[in-house]
Amino acid sequence: MIVVRVIIGVLGGLVALATLGSAIRTVVVPRGEQSFLANATVLSLRQVFNWVANRRGDWNKAEAVRARFAPVALMTFPFVWACGVILGCSGVFWALGVRPYQDAVVLSGSSLTTLGFRSTNDFPTLAVEIAEGIVGLGLVALLISFLPTIYAAFSKRETAVAKWDLRSMGVYSAVGPAAVLLRRHQVGSLDTMMHTWYEWEDWFAEIEESHTSFPILVYFRSQVPQRSWITCAGSVLDSASLYSSVLAVPTDPRAQLMIRTGTLSLRRICDYFGFEYDPDPSPDDPISITQAEFDDVYVQFQSSGMPVVADQQQAWRDFAGWRVNYDRPLLSLASWLGAPKATWCSDRPIEVRRPRIFHRLR
Repeated sequence: MIVVRVIIGVLGGLVALATLGSAIRTVVVPRGEQSFLANATVLSLRQVFNWVANRRGDWNKAEAVRARFAPVALMTFPFVWACGVILGCSGVFWALGVRPYQDAVVLSGSSLTTLGFRSTNDFPTLAVEIAEGIVGLGLVALLISFLPTIYAAFSKRETAVAKWDLRSMGVYSAVGPAAVLLRRHQVGSLDTMMHTWYEWEDWFAEIEESHTSFPILVYFRSQVPQRSWITCAGSVLDSASLYSSVLAVPTDPRAQLMIRTGTLSLRRICDYFGFEYDPDPSPDDPISITQAEFDDVYVQFQSSGMPVVADQQQAWRDFAGWRVNYDRPLLSLASWLGAPKATWCSDRPIEVRRPRIFHRLR
């Protein structure tokens, strides 16, 4: 009997500590660390929300369901952590002599919530009560600090997304990546794109930091159903690739640096989720964009009076050489997130394997 009490007490303590460790890795550690409890919660809820969304006949209604997934998952974390601590500490209380087990659960819940409606007098049990109460207060403090951090990062991300989306609207029938360049040409500011590349280089750096430190941000959808942070990222990268390969303008290293920053940013987010991609692709490797699609943009630039390079074939090779670096990571994230249809991004099918998010459990 003593051996059973010791085993249950040790297992209960390990469950409580593991749950607390999950909360710390999810909220406190400034690095994308894997957490079994958080990952299991997200994937389970995602299956439910996707099932409900797929049963909706209207796209807008389905998108509204998907938009609720991330906030609900975020608010579920504290509940899951609390249940894990209560379950673990109830085993410790039972091992310390609290009988029956139902009373151990009630005592654990009373201690975690600091309500104090159940208590004991012996010192070992009282010490566990106090420790569990401190953990409960800590979980509340984590939640209070976590929510503003998440929504501040979300708001900052979406501000840039909205600006890019609005600037690319209403430009003839141009595809997304070409629209901003066409508008800049119309207003005579094509030669000032350097400031745009500066802005988006910073944006990609911030995205990498925030979306790997707090991976739940990846699932937060834009306020406007037709917008998405991942499709916008693809549009920006494609615009910079077109700018560097098609337009006969002075070489702008900022555009090329931004492409590299964006590529590495998307790759590191893919690394967290376990999506596969070639880290060192050849410029001649196939990409999801066809040459016919590229040629349409080249002709549209040319007919609009934009300065284009003379060698169209070389322009295609240069564009493909840039795109191949971020093609797979971009399409993998867009497909996994169920992003709204966007040209050269989420409008083409791609097979995405279930992410290996349990490959670094701790």
